[in-house]
Amino acid sequence: MTKLLEWISVISAVFAVWYSIVGGYVKHPIIDNNISIILVSPIIFVILFGLYAATVVLYRVFTFNNCEEAAKELQAEIAEARKDLLDKGMKF
Repeated sequence: MTKLLEWISVISAVFAVWYSIVGGYVKHPIIDNNISIILVSPIIFVILFGLYAATVVLYRVFTFNNCEEAAKELQAEIAEARKDLLDKGMKF
């Protein structure tokens, strides 16, 4: 199962439970006392998901590894290519 299908499955299940509570199919005193929070819970979940996504992106940006050896190797290859092009008559 791909990540997309996992997310769609979980969101569908949560939406089904939320809709059954808001639609009045499930009766309980706790639900009746907290119906205002239940009604805005999708908005709260979207905000929390946005904060989670931003946190994950920032964490991965801050912990991104630098490859010093690869950078030096690439600079050497660039210098070699420039020298080869200069030998063939191209001017920079």
